[in-house]
Amino acid sequence: MRPIDLLLPAAPWLQRLPVSRDQGMLLIAAVGEIGTGCETYLAHTAGGALRGAEWIPFVFGPAAGLVLLLAGFLAFRRRTLASVLATLVFAASIVVGGLGAYFHVLRAILPSAPVGQRVALDLFFWAPPVLGPLAFTLIGVFGTSAAWVEDPPDSGRLVLPGGLHVQLPYAKTQAYFYITSMGILIALISATFDHANTGFRNPWLWLPVGGGVFAMVVAALLGMIDRPTRGDLLTYVAAMVVLIVVGVVGASLHIKHDLTAGGVVVLERFLRGAPVLAPLLFTTMGLLGLTALLPEKQQEGGVLQE
Repeated sequence: MRPIDLLLPAAPWLQRLPVSRDQGMLLIAAVGEIGTGCETYLAHTAGGALRGAEWIPFVFGPAAGLVLLLAGFLAFRRRTLASVLATLVFAASIVVGGLGAYFHVLRAILPSAPVGQRVALDLFFWAPPVLGPLAFTLIGVFGTSAAWVEDPPDSGRLVLPGGLHVQLPYAKTQAYFYITSMGILIALISATFDHANTGFRNPWLWLPVGGGVFAMVVAALLGMIDRPTRGDLLTYVAAMVVLIVVGVVGASLHIKHDLTAGGVVVLERFLRGAPVLAPLLFTTMGLLGLTALLPEKQQEGGVLQE
């Protein structure tokens, strides 16, 4: 039985949704690419004008999102072409994320320092967030999983062009749970590193830590369960809702922090202060986690189809 049928046993409206599960994942991926590119731009401009490779994520993110939306329209007539196009975008996203993490690690290393002092934990707290660019990599991973049809459902067998197949170690639903857990981990570590700079003096700073750990563990455990109970799924849904709330509350608190005492918007404070879009990664992961529960309608059109 599909998780959604166990969670909502009498919900025929689910079959009338305008998008299937994988199509919803691809839409989240497109929005995620654009949002991550914009958030990276704001983070990079906080240190001054963009230089060299710092332009890459800002240019790539919106461009990748627009190409993915184009692939969605192409899918109604050229499904295989759309899937290949989406896969190329996701492969590039994985590379961009990996390169970004590498450049950030270099910024946290002091090559001219004495041996034994070139790498220190304190440097990683104050350097650009090492795991931040991996948001692009995460989008590439779950997007690639969504770009191809799983046939038969819950078999982990992806159908590729030319009659080729790839066998995943898990059913796609379980893979989505694991991907959700890993995405939460990235958001959790990034938030913890950012908030550690303040010494966690504000109790609100513990909200993403507690909510993130809870949701990450629940998603990972659900991925390990072959036949979850309704109680397992309700706990998972609650964890994803907590993530969504954490992201919205975090963004609101960041906006409040960046406003002046009189509530006036000063662009410089938003560029150099608390990142407004960063907490929304928790919200995105919560939405992705809930989307993983939707039914897949392979008989209908979409990027997923062969």
